[in-house]
Amino acid sequence: MGRGKVELKRIENPTNRQVTFSKRRNGLLKKAFELSILCDAEVALLIFSPTGKAYQFSSHEMDRTIGRYRSEVGVYQPNNEGLRTMEVWRNEIDELKRTIDNLEATHRHIAGEDLTVLGMKELKQLERQLRIGVERVRSKKRRIISEHINLMKRRQRQLQEENTQLQKKVKLHELEEVGNANSTSTLLGLNACVSFQRFVEQDGADH
Repeated sequence: MGRGKVELKRIENPTNRQVTFSKRRNGLLKKAFELSILCDAEVALLIFSPTGKAYQFSSHEMDRTIGRYRSEVGVYQPNNEGLRTMEVWRNEIDELKRTIDNLEATHRHIAGEDLTVLGMKELKQLERQLRIGVERVRSKKRRIISEHINLMKRRQRQLQEENTQLQKKVKLHELEEVGNANSTSTLLGLNACVSFQRFVEQDGADH
Protein backbone atom coordinates (compact mmCIF):
# COMPACT_ATOMS: atom_id res chain seq x y z
CA MET A 1 0.00 0.00 0.00
CA GLY A 2 1.25 3.46 -0.82
CA ARG A 3 1.69 6.14 1.76
CA GLY A 4 -1.19 8.47 2.34
CA LYS A 5 -1.05 12.09 1.37
CA VAL A 6 0.84 14.10 3.95
CA GLU A 7 -0.33 17.62 4.58
CA LEU A 8 2.61 20.01 4.46
CA LYS A 9 2.48 22.62 7.19
CA ARG A 10 4.76 24.13 9.78
CA ILE A 11 5.79 21.76 12.55
CA GLU A 12 4.76 23.38 15.81
CA ASN A 13 6.90 21.32 18.18
CA PRO A 14 10.36 22.97 18.27
CA THR A 15 12.22 19.72 18.88
CA ASN A 16 10.48 17.88 16.06
CA ARG A 17 10.97 20.88 13.79
CA GLN A 18 14.72 20.95 14.48
CA VAL A 19 15.07 17.19 13.95
CA THR A 20 13.14 17.33 10.69
CA PHE A 21 15.22 20.29 9.49
CA SER A 22 18.50 18.45 10.20
CA LYS A 23 17.38 15.25 8.45
CA ARG A 24 15.92 16.92 5.36
CA ARG A 25 18.80 19.38 5.08
CA ASN A 26 21.31 16.55 4.99
CA GLY A 27 19.17 14.68 2.49
CA LEU A 28 18.89 17.73 0.26
CA LEU A 29 22.64 18.36 0.34
CA LYS A 30 23.26 14.70 -0.48
CA LYS A 31 20.87 14.83 -3.45
CA ALA A 32 22.55 17.98 -4.77
CA PHE A 33 25.94 16.29 -4.57
CA GLU A 34 24.65 13.14 -6.30
CA LEU A 35 23.02 15.21 -9.06
CA SER A 36 26.27 17.06 -9.76
CA ILE A 37 28.26 13.79 -9.95
CA LEU A 38 25.81 11.57 -11.82
CA CYS A 39 24.66 14.12 -14.35
CA ASP A 40 27.69 16.41 -14.54
CA ALA A 41 25.41 19.28 -13.55
CA GLU A 42 26.46 22.60 -12.12
CA VAL A 43 24.64 22.75 -8.80
CA ALA A 44 24.60 25.43 -6.13
CA LEU A 45 22.48 25.04 -3.01
CA LEU A 46 22.01 27.53 -0.16
CA ILE A 47 20.07 26.76 3.02
CA PHE A 48 19.47 29.10 5.96
CA SER A 49 18.25 27.60 9.22
CA PRO A 50 15.54 29.34 11.30
CA THR A 51 18.34 30.75 13.47
CA GLY A 52 20.11 32.18 10.42
CA LYS A 53 22.92 29.63 10.13
CA ALA A 54 23.95 29.04 6.52
CA TYR A 55 24.53 25.67 4.85
CA GLN A 56 25.69 25.40 1.26
CA PHE A 57 26.87 23.07 -1.45
CA SER A 58 28.39 24.04 -4.76
CA SER A 59 29.77 21.75 -7.43
CA HIS A 60 31.73 24.71 -8.83
CA GLU A 61 32.65 28.11 -7.48
CA MET A 62 29.56 29.54 -5.81
CA ASP A 63 30.04 33.10 -7.14
CA ARG A 64 30.42 31.80 -10.69
CA THR A 65 27.24 29.74 -10.45
CA ILE A 66 25.30 32.68 -8.98
CA GLY A 67 26.63 34.97 -11.71
CA ARG A 68 25.57 32.46 -14.35
CA TYR A 69 22.11 32.26 -12.79
CA ARG A 70 21.77 36.05 -12.81
CA SER A 71 22.76 36.13 -16.46
CA GLU A 72 20.31 33.35 -17.39
CA VAL A 73 17.28 34.91 -15.70
CA GLY A 74 18.20 38.50 -16.60
CA VAL A 75 18.75 39.71 -13.08
CA TYR A 76 20.33 43.15 -13.13
CA GLN A 77 23.92 43.14 -11.91
CA PRO A 78 24.87 46.65 -10.87
CA ASN A 79 28.22 47.88 -12.08
CA ASN A 80 28.05 50.98 -9.99
CA GLU A 81 30.67 50.81 -7.22
CA GLY A 82 28.39 52.62 -4.79
CA LEU A 83 25.61 50.10 -5.24
CA ARG A 84 28.04 47.23 -4.81
CA THR A 85 29.31 48.85 -1.62
CA MET A 86 25.75 49.13 -0.30
CA GLU A 87 25.18 45.47 -1.07
CA VAL A 88 28.34 44.57 0.81
CA TRP A 89 27.18 46.58 3.81
CA ARG A 90 23.75 44.95 3.71
CA ASN A 91 25.37 41.54 3.68
CA GLU A 92 27.60 42.60 6.55
CA ILE A 93 24.59 43.81 8.54
CA ASP A 94 22.71 40.58 7.87
CA GLU A 95 25.74 38.58 8.98
CA LEU A 96 26.01 40.63 12.16
CA LYS A 97 22.32 40.10 12.87
CA ARG A 98 22.76 36.34 12.47
CA THR A 99 25.78 36.46 14.76
CA ILE A 100 23.81 38.39 17.39
CA ASP A 101 20.93 35.92 17.14
CA ASN A 102 23.34 33.01 17.58
CA LEU A 103 25.01 34.67 20.56
CA GLU A 104 21.64 35.37 22.17
CA ALA A 105 20.60 31.77 21.60
CA THR A 106 23.88 30.57 23.15
CA HIS A 107 23.33 32.88 26.12
CA ARG A 108 19.84 31.45 26.66
CA HIS A 109 21.20 27.91 26.47
CA ILE A 110 23.92 28.69 29.02
CA ALA A 111 21.23 30.12 31.30
CA GLY A 112 19.30 26.83 30.95
CA GLU A 113 16.57 28.30 28.74
CA ASP A 114 15.17 27.24 25.37
CA LEU A 115 16.87 23.81 25.56
CA THR A 116 14.13 22.01 23.64
CA VAL A 117 15.75 22.93 20.32
CA LEU A 118 18.99 21.14 21.25
CA GLY A 119 19.72 17.50 20.50
CA MET A 120 21.77 15.12 22.60
CA LYS A 121 25.03 16.10 20.90
CA GLU A 122 24.43 19.82 21.46
CA LEU A 123 23.39 19.20 25.09
CA LYS A 124 26.58 17.24 25.78
CA GLN A 125 28.67 19.99 24.22
CA LEU A 126 26.83 22.61 26.29
CA GLU A 127 27.36 20.56 29.44
CA ARG A 128 31.10 20.32 28.72
CA GLN A 129 31.32 24.07 28.12
CA LEU A 130 29.49 24.75 31.39
CA ARG A 131 31.85 22.45 33.31
CA ILE A 132 34.86 24.26 31.86
CA GLY A 133 33.29 27.63 32.66
CA VAL A 134 32.46 26.64 36.24
CA GLU A 135 36.01 25.39 36.81
CA ARG A 136 37.41 28.69 35.51
CA VAL A 137 35.09 30.63 37.83
CA ARG A 138 36.13 28.50 40.82
CA SER A 139 39.80 28.90 39.96
CA LYS A 140 39.40 32.68 39.77
CA LYS A 141 37.52 32.70 43.08
CA ARG A 142 40.21 30.62 44.79
CA ARG A 143 42.90 32.98 43.47
CA ILE A 144 41.03 36.03 44.80
CA ILE A 145 40.53 34.38 48.21
CA SER A 146 44.22 33.43 48.38
CA GLU A 147 45.28 36.98 47.53
CA HIS A 148 42.89 38.35 50.18
CA ILE A 149 44.30 35.96 52.82
CA ASN A 150 47.88 36.97 51.99
CA LEU A 151 46.90 40.63 52.22
CA MET A 152 45.29 40.07 55.65
CA LYS A 153 48.40 38.21 56.85
CA ARG A 154 50.64 41.09 55.77
CA ARG A 155 48.33 43.54 57.51
CA GLN A 156 48.41 41.41 60.66
CA ARG A 157 52.23 41.42 60.69
CA GLN A 158 52.25 45.19 60.23
CA LEU A 159 49.84 45.64 63.14
CA GLN A 160 51.94 43.35 65.35
CA GLU A 161 55.07 45.35 64.54
CA GLU A 162 53.26 48.62 65.26
CA ASN A 163 51.97 47.19 68.55
CA THR A 164 55.49 46.11 69.56
CA GLN A 165 56.84 49.58 68.81
CA LEU A 166 54.05 51.19 70.84
CA GLN A 167 54.73 48.89 73.81
CA LYS A 168 58.43 49.83 73.71
CA LYS A 169 57.52 53.53 73.68
CA VAL A 170 55.13 53.06 76.63
CA LYS A 171 57.78 51.24 78.68
CA LEU A 172 60.37 53.90 77.88
CA HIS A 173 57.94 56.62 78.92
CA GLU A 174 57.19 54.80 82.19
CA LEU A 175 60.92 54.49 82.94
CA GLU A 176 61.39 58.20 82.29
CA GLU A 177 58.52 59.04 84.65
CA VAL A 178 59.98 56.80 87.37
CA GLY A 179 63.39 58.48 86.92
CA ASN A 180 61.84 61.93 87.16
CA ALA A 181 59.93 60.96 90.30
CA ASN A 182 63.09 59.66 91.98
CA SER A 183 64.96 62.83 91.09
CA THR A 184 62.19 64.97 92.58
CA SER A 185 62.14 62.92 95.78
CA THR A 186 65.91 63.20 96.16
CA LEU A 187 65.79 66.94 95.61
CA LEU A 188 63.03 67.39 98.21
CA GLY A 189 65.04 65.35 100.71
CA LEU A 190 68.14 67.45 100.20
CA ASN A 191 66.15 70.65 100.60
CA ALA A 192 64.65 69.35 103.83
CA CYS A 193 68.10 68.47 105.23
CA VAL A 194 69.47 71.90 104.34
CA SER A 195 66.53 73.62 105.97
CA PHE A 196 66.87 71.52 109.13
CA GLN A 197 70.58 72.22 109.34
CA ARG A 198 69.97 75.95 109.00
CA PHE A 199 67.32 75.76 111.71
CA VAL A 200 69.74 73.99 114.08
CA GLU A 201 72.50 76.48 113.42
CA GLN A 202 70.15 79.43 113.93
CA ASP A 203 68.86 77.94 117.17
CA GLY A 204 72.42 77.47 118.53
CA ALA A 205 73.34 80.99 117.72
CA ASP A 206 70.36 82.31 119.64
CA HIS A 207 71.46 80.48 122.82
